[in-house]
Amino acid sequence: QLQLVESGGGLVQPGGSLRLSCTASDGTLGFYTIAWFRQAPGKEREEVSVISTSGSTTKYLDSVKGRFTISRMNDKNMVYLQMNSLKPEDTAIYYCAAGQVPANVALQGDYDYWGQGTQVTVSS
Repeated sequence: QLQLVESGGGLVQPGGSLRLSCTASDGTLGFYTIAWFRQAPGKEREEVSVISTSGSTTKYLDSVKGRFTISRMNDKNMVYLQMNSLKPEDTAIYYCAAGQVPANVALQGDYDYWGQGTQVTVSS
């Protein structure tokens, strides 16, 4: 079974930047649509960004557009989420998820594999 591992979280001040990384334990990340989700305390999990297998299609939550960038390097078995101009409301556990449904139609329930999450805290 596919295992995903996230890294790159941490504590940052408002306006700062972080880059999250997601990798697959078996080296097959390039075969999947990849999404980043986040969940803050007391709130439901929300989809932050999605990227197609080739990287040609990307989607973003409205509140992060212009600040976050999703990308992938399939030859390195990696997907990234560059987060700039971070705000306190970005504080959450961020999860990487993988699915086999094309990115343009994939819904939250289409992601079959999930990482354990990495904590992002934005605080002054």
